[in-house]
Amino acid sequence: MLYSLVPASASGPHVARNPLATRWLACALIILITASGSVMARAMPDFAPLVERVSPAVVNIRAVGDLAGQQSEPTPEQMPELFRRFFEDPRRGQPPRGQRKFGQGSGFIISEDGYVLTNAHVVRGAGEIQVIMSDRREFEAELIGDDPRSDVALLKIDAQNLPTVELGDSDDLKVGQWALAIGNPFGFEHTATQGIISALSRSLPDENYVPFIQTDVAVNPGNSGGPLFDEEGRVIGINSQIYSRTGGYMGLSFSIPINMAMSVSDQLREQGFVSRGWLGVSIQDLDQTLAESFGMENANGALIASVMPDGPAAEAGLRSGDVILSFRGKQITRSHDLPPVVAATPAGTDANVKILRDGKPREIEVQVGSLKDDRQLASAVQKKTPQGRLGLVAGETDAEEGVLVREVNPRGAAARAGIRSGDIILSFDHTAVKSTRQLSKLVQDSPSDKPIAVLIQRDSSTQFLALTLPEA
Repeated sequence: MLYSLVPASASGPHVARNPLATRWLACALIILITASGSVMARAMPDFAPLVERVSPAVVNIRAVGDLAGQQSEPTPEQMPELFRRFFEDPRRGQPPRGQRKFGQGSGFIISEDGYVLTNAHVVRGAGEIQVIMSDRREFEAELIGDDPRSDVALLKIDAQNLPTVELGDSDDLKVGQWALAIGNPFGFEHTATQGIISALSRSLPDENYVPFIQTDVAVNPGNSGGPLFDEEGRVIGINSQIYSRTGGYMGLSFSIPINMAMSVSDQLREQGFVSRGWLGVSIQDLDQTLAESFGMENANGALIASVMPDGPAAEAGLRSGDVILSFRGKQITRSHDLPPVVAATPAGTDANVKILRDGKPREIEVQVGSLKDDRQLASAVQKKTPQGRLGLVAGETDAEEGVLVREVNPRGAAARAGIRSGDIILSFDHTAVKSTRQLSKLVQDSPSDKPIAVLIQRDSSTQFLALTLPEA
């Protein structure tokens, strides 16, 4: 025994002094501290060898465009949206010179014969594209193709035996993993920044078909199109967007998964365009209250708000109010899980879709179509008819179904459910609404002790809301 304790007295515990024991204790503490430091050092990755190995395959991209009287792309500070693609104009703040615009971004080489990946917004509208290597060599690049939906572009330079990156598998990523970005923020070439993966499968505004990788890696204007590496030096994503109120880094950055980017790249190389699967439905998330109105125990799945006539879903028999639980064997937990899976499915594929309808599970075979951009809009003619229990004033429309919400009592049941003036009520408690008189009868006959699903159309989209009525 190195030391012993004697009973505590009023002055506190006493330790029997022993010089040899004290020296042994000091040595033990030194060993313990050294070992702890070694463990911490092993926990922190050393990115220096990785950066040295992969940097030659990371390139700077300079794009020169002919404005032809058009305005140049706005700078990040001028963009009103919080989610920004970072496209750095090195002459920002200087007077315009003629009708030319200049921009720069990043990219990386994926083949020894000169194929380069970057963001579509970096090279969009460029008349000339230059690729600058880490050894200062410069090449004129040919744009093989770009895909605005995924923000991926494929370039080709005339060179051989080039350094290339190693590709990882973005489907195997986990939140908390280390990540490293290399690019050209604000023109500072081959800048390396590190962080962790903060979240996966993020859906951003107007980007429903890309399940973004969210990180806290510092990226800024000029990083666009650059690679995101894992701890082993494999590319797992393409840096594409940031969340910012200023145009600069604020702790949230978003990358396109490399698996999706390579699928897009292969299609651009083979056919010059990208085709995506399409179901012809609009979907929304479920919350617990809305799930209860559909007789569900949990809020998992993608709720079908509307089905496009003559689309693949309509032909297969899918209906508004169905909840998609899985698509081709992939579980659908939230609505944003569905679009990337459908988009990655080739048109003409027969897909097994598991749904919940009227509280019962079913399986439906759907032949996936090809994605189109057409949207159907609804028009309405206003006519006042009071709906007291709902707390709104509704009017007829010139469509076969639906009534227009003209006024909403801010303290009424409709307002609490999220219904707004200008919405069109399409169904109430799973019954299609065709007139204000019918809606009045449905409201009158409805109970007040359970949530009711109400399908509304707002602008060009539809969604379900859960509404609870007061006592009649």
